[in-house]
Amino acid sequence: MRMKWMFLTILIVFMTGMILSLLVINTKVNTDVDIVAVNEVVKITESRWGNMKPEDYHATQLQFVVLDNNGTILYQTAEGLSTTLNDAMKNRDTVTDLMIDGRLAGKMIIHNNYQAIIEQSRSRLVIVMMTTFVAITALCIFHILFLNRRVFKPFKKLQNFAVNVARGNLDIPLKMDKDNPFGAFTESFDIMREELAAARQSEYAANRSKKELVASLSHDIKTPVASIKAVSELMLIRASDDKVIKQLNMIYSKAEQINLLVTDMFHATLEELQELKVTVSEELSEVLSGIIANVNYDDQISCDPIPACMIVTDVTRLQQVFDNILSNSYKYAGTSVKITSQINDAYLELHIMDYGQGIDEDELPLLFNKFYRGNNVEGQSGTGLGLFISKYFMQKMLGDIECHNRDDGFTVILRIKLA
Repeated sequence: MRMKWMFLTILIVFMTGMILSLLVINTKVNTDVDIVAVNEVVKITESRWGNMKPEDYHATQLQFVVLDNNGTILYQTAEGLSTTLNDAMKNRDTVTDLMIDGRLAGKMIIHNNYQAIIEQSRSRLVIVMMTTFVAITALCIFHILFLNRRVFKPFKKLQNFAVNVARGNLDIPLKMDKDNPFGAFTESFDIMREELAAARQSEYAANRSKKELVASLSHDIKTPVASIKAVSELMLIRASDDKVIKQLNMIYSKAEQINLLVTDMFHATLEELQELKVTVSEELSEVLSGIIANVNYDDQISCDPIPACMIVTDVTRLQQVFDNILSNSYKYAGTSVKITSQINDAYLELHIMDYGQGIDEDELPLLFNKFYRGNNVEGQSGTGLGLFISKYFMQKMLGDIECHNRDDGFTVILRIKLA
């Protein structure tokens, strides 16, 4: 409302200035002379022709010049007056005939103050226009200050508020000033902030509940795992067959691995993957033989000799990587697996090769994406997380993982950093 009145005031001042300017321009300039005074001066001049003196004209304020018929100046009251008939016409002076004994004796040029009147009118017009301009300028400045205080500053507050919301600072309320032109808009923004804060709190509570569930499951799972370990140890004491002993050792090893990993519950806390700690250390490459042996079910894996070297790794996490890769080979290829190794630059490369059908070439870049499963998974259980987590672990251990198709199967390459 105030903005409307401000605009109306500026319009009124502008229109008033225009009207006053037109009035000054159209004001009629009065160039008429006092006829009575002119007649008196003419009579005095005619009566004193040839012997005119200043004291003869002390009673008049008119400025004039007396010329004879030849244009010669006989008398003038001041300098700077028109002294010829042409000058008199240009300056719009009054010219009167002087008669002596019934004949034309000369001319009297009575000065008319026309130029001074015109200059006075111009001055008035300039004053009106300047006054109007100054008034409009002052009102515009006041209007700008008003807009800055009532519009731009509140809008700046809204902008800062939006930045805080975008950054997740939901505890900073949006203050609402009295007569704020963005009142309803501001209130809606603050309500949105409160709703977002409530949603965040609900999300936090849900995550907390999930973590509590994971902790409870971890505790519950450890009990049967401990039982499996105890039973396998008892059976190992009583076993005598080499094949049975090997299988029992594998059961015991897997139970121990589950016991170490169960607290992570990486499937339940995948969104908090950064909490899965990777602790690297320098290890002999001989540890790889034990890792491979732990996943060598039914002797389906053949492994060439691994070069003797020092590698940088986390043995537990690397075991998970091998478990994920080999379980995929058993599940989707169903063939034997061959592992070769070589030192390439600063890495020990392990090539894990199966002899299945592989996957489509356009699916290769997607294999390590979270929850992605290929077109060949029909009838097979899984979450699409194994390779995603494996890539995460390998990169945390300063290595990498990649895969490609061969003419006779599928290959996964592990690059393990050399110490």
